[in-house]
Amino acid sequence: MSDKELLKSKPEFEELVDVDSDKGRFLILHNDEHHTFDYVIETLIDVCEMDSIQAEQCTFLVHYKGKCDVKKGRYNFLKPYREALIDKGLEATID
Repeated sequence: MSDKELLKSKPEFEELVDVDSDKGRFLILHNDEHHTFDYVIETLIDVCEMDSIQAEQCTFLVHYKGKCDVKKGRYNFLKPYREALIDKGLEATID
């Protein structure tokens, strides 16, 4: 059997995706033009449990790029972090 015949005879499979295992979601912090660098840094340290260097780098990324992913995980894991950031007046989404 030739290679072309083998390819034609192979069954096609759909990729199965488990919707409950959405480990690839990101908590995104967006630039809002209202809060100071210090406030955002302190909030990231407090809410997202970042160290000061990581929080500072993320804050600069948000300022210059418009957004930065601050955490990765399942939706239910990220939701409390998002709500806490919003409660502190920051703009955050889960993508």
